[in-house]
Amino acid sequence: MAKQPTFEQSLKSLEDAVARLEKGQIPLDEALACFEDGVKGAGRCRELLREVETQVEVLLKDSAGSFRVEPFDTDDDDNDDDE
Repeated sequence: MAKQPTFEQSLKSLEDAVARLEKGQIPLDEALACFEDGVKGAGRCRELLREVETQVEVLLKDSAGSFRVEPFDTDDDDNDDDE
């Protein structure tokens, strides 16, 4: 099985695709292939960010001085319907 690209590699692929498409002046078939590469890069970035989000935990110190672990809470869950 081929090794999956890292977040940085996927982001670079996405940025390269956007730059090529913004320049224009490429044939339609190349533009479509470039767009597909960008979509794959964006999807991989999203996938990796979700994986990291599920692993992130915040250590909180309670009033007794003890530490406890809680899942990381993002504001994105509340704003999904707003966009």
